[in-house]
Amino acid sequence: MGIQVLTGNYTVALAAKMARVEVVAAYPITPQTSIIEKLAEYIDKGELDATMIRVESEHSALAASFGAAMAGARVFTATSSHGLLYMHEWVHWVGRARIPVVMAIVTRAIAPPWNIWPDHSDFVDQRDAAWIMAMGMDNQEIFDLTLQAFKISEDPRVYLPVMIGLEGFILGHTAMPVDVPDQKLVDEWLGPRRQGFVIDGSEPLAHGNLAWPEDTEEMFMDIQDAMENAKKVIKEVDEDYGKVFGRKYGGLISCYRCEDAKYHVVTMGAWSGDAMEAIDYLREQGYPVGLLRIRFMRPFPDEDVYSVLNNSRGVIVFDRAISYGSMGTLYLDLVGNMLKHTRTLPYIRNIVAGIGGVNITYKDFFNLIKSTIDSLEKGEEPPVFHWYHRR
Repeated sequence: MGIQVLTGNYTVALAAKMARVEVVAAYPITPQTSIIEKLAEYIDKGELDATMIRVESEHSALAASFGAAMAGARVFTATSSHGLLYMHEWVHWVGRARIPVVMAIVTRAIAPPWNIWPDHSDFVDQRDAAWIMAMGMDNQEIFDLTLQAFKISEDPRVYLPVMIGLEGFILGHTAMPVDVPDQKLVDEWLGPRRQGFVIDGSEPLAHGNLAWPEDTEEMFMDIQDAMENAKKVIKEVDEDYGKVFGRKYGGLISCYRCEDAKYHVVTMGAWSGDAMEAIDYLREQGYPVGLLRIRFMRPFPDEDVYSVLNNSRGVIVFDRAISYGSMGTLYLDLVGNMLKHTRTLPYIRNIVAGIGGVNITYKDFFNLIKSTIDSLEKGEEPPVFHWYHRR
């Protein structure tokens, strides 16, 4: 199909259409997005052979998605902010049922106060619900990740739902060129839906009934195994996608100018592009710094992160969400997972910024990274936790 100029929301909708989703369930009111409006338009025009289920709340949207997926349909939904929080109970049900579903999260701040701007608070709040969680940097990656999500979710070694994060407005409403492949090629690559079990009345199958504690724990242990399996599957799918469509991203993480870097910056999401621009300017001034971008928050890429950061002189983790009373969510994940591999961590700083949509530019990244490295080069360690706020 070639290059199309699409907003992030329309990019996700087109990818879901090309995955030939069969059921879309949604509550059509804010904080829902134009992703669902576009899918409804595709269905209305006969361009997508799918059923749109209009429900009375986001809670019901994911419940309907769950039921349709259990019956064997390829299902997609999308939400944002408080809509995601309202469906949080079903986020757990879908994940722990090991049922393939793909959901886009157009990430936004959580109230109070009411705030429609982007950060990662809603997205990271779902990290313990047995979903694979990916976040893209631009609309092209969002398109590719959405297609890949169906393949990963429906892999028999995984059978877990996948949520794709894209920052509201920064990607959701920003138009960018997107290379859209031919439908025939997508059909051949993605193939028919696969899932672990189907409730279609052909044989007795109980689900959601009471289980003994030991059985419950064993089911949760299986989810942990599936997450570990997903690390390999994600890399395989990314590699295979690259062979077929000409784009691959590095699997669970993506590194920028890391090869000879002595200092490292860690980010997730769209503002990684601003951080990369800052790194280019810092390189021009002789600062040996690179960027490690987290593409998949679950499963957390502990081995990949360790291999890049273990010998670093200093690391700065930029968080766009905070666990109140503690530190940035990504930072906590990263440090905890690094300790699986070493007892001697490098200096790792946590900078929380951009909360509630506060604009963080490449100049902010430049100044924060530069001042941290300058201090470390002088033998000084700046405070590990820093909430950077600008007005």
